[in-house]
Amino acid sequence: MKTFLKGLVVISIAVLLVACGGREDNGAKSENSDEEKEILKMGTSADFPPFETRDTDGELIGFDIDLAHLIAEELGYELQIEDMKFDGLIGALQTGRVDMVMSGMSATEDRRENADFSIEYQHSGEMFLSLKETPFDDINELDGKKVGVQLGTIQEDGAKVLQEDYDFEMVSLDDSTILIQELLSKRIDVAYMDTEVAVGYIDAQDLHGIDDPTTSSPGMGVAFPKGSELVEPVNEVLEKFLEDGTIEELREKWLHKDE
Repeated sequence: MKTFLKGLVVISIAVLLVACGGREDNGAKSENSDEEKEILKMGTSADFPPFETRDTDGELIGFDIDLAHLIAEELGYELQIEDMKFDGLIGALQTGRVDMVMSGMSATEDRRENADFSIEYQHSGEMFLSLKETPFDDINELDGKKVGVQLGTIQEDGAKVLQEDYDFEMVSLDDSTILIQELLSKRIDVAYMDTEVAVGYIDAQDLHGIDDPTTSSPGMGVAFPKGSELVEPVNEVLEKFLEDGTIEELREKWLHKDE
């Protein structure tokens, strides 16, 4: 009888050990399968169509938004986007509020003093927009005009340079939407902005536009906090996307829709 009971105990212990072992294996697999991706926080200013804007449902869309998701996916991150004013984006990098910025941002020398940048992934240039009833056709017509620019942008910097040669009043506004509203309401004479963004407004608002013949601005890049370890892997992804046609596909989708 004792022998029989000892046998039962041994068998029970063995069953328990197997069961526990099974639970540990299952638990490990479950943990791996449900493991959450590390968050990559990106800052943007969603008032710069077609690079970043919101659709009718309030969802963030655009060239930069699509590209950011592809970069995050390629690097194994879950992308989290924070929408804020453009002139606060570099500050958000410096305080660690976001890990990177994609917002049609040109990699100027001034910005490079406060942030690191990826390789350039897009170059647009600048345009002057005006009403068709009062068309602005030549840069020599700048004298005496009110020229609107978006606060904190390369166009604001460019307008300051132009003021050295032309006598006009510069009006800095928070975003491109307000800029166009001011133009339509005739509170400014000319809006000075990125070419790709300007083309969208020309079509949507039936405006007149000319290219700025004076500048060759730096292209757009991804901005990072100084010393960020993300610069190199993001550069590798961008180089891959430039070579394999991914970025060209995004250009066709967002920038060359009507061509």
